[in-house]
Amino acid sequence: MKRSCRQGGFSDRPNNHGQGLWRKSIRIRPMVLSLAAICAVGGLVAGISPATENADDQAAANAITQGKLPPGYRDWRLISLAHEEGNLHSLGAILGNNVAIEAYRKGQIPYPDGTIIAALHYRHVASEENNKIFGKSQSFIPGAPTNTQFMIKDSTKYASTGGWYFAHFNTDGKAVTDAATLRSCYECHAREKDRDLVFTQYAP
Repeated sequence: MKRSCRQGGFSDRPNNHGQGLWRKSIRIRPMVLSLAAICAVGGLVAGISPATENADDQAAANAITQGKLPPGYRDWRLISLAHEEGNLHSLGAILGNNVAIEAYRKGQIPYPDGTIIAALHYRHVASEENNKIFGKSQSFIPGAPTNTQFMIKDSTKYASTGGWYFAHFNTDGKAVTDAATLRSCYECHAREKDRDLVFTQYAP
């Protein structure tokens, strides 16, 4: 959203107050010009920010599809947390880029192209240190990491998998490349068709 500055100041016309007002007008002009300059710079920054953000998102998507963990993904914002029992016994932190966060907050389904969702998974373990303090077993924390997964939305490029690209990275940072394994990600998520293949709901 652009900002505008209204320039103010004193009139250049002589008036009943004589030349004193004229002198004030001269002194205030540099301030008015400075404010105008600030507004102009602010407008430029506002115009550059979305482009920079889009470039960062594209860089992240390119890294993921090339089998690399994207730079800065640990700084993405929190969408929700997840705990899964059974054989997984897992804790997960689900993060999203700005496109994802805005879509979640608006309740926008299907998600727009450019959405990237990350799931950081860990073992669900008891905290012996905390439980000693509490005097009973009640504290659980993330243990060793197990994997990191990503979903990238591009409804045209990935139409054959519901508009999403699925990626899975092991704890060594290497991407899983087995087509059958990655296809199974889509087949599982496809069951959540009403939510555009996304299990995680936003935790406000």
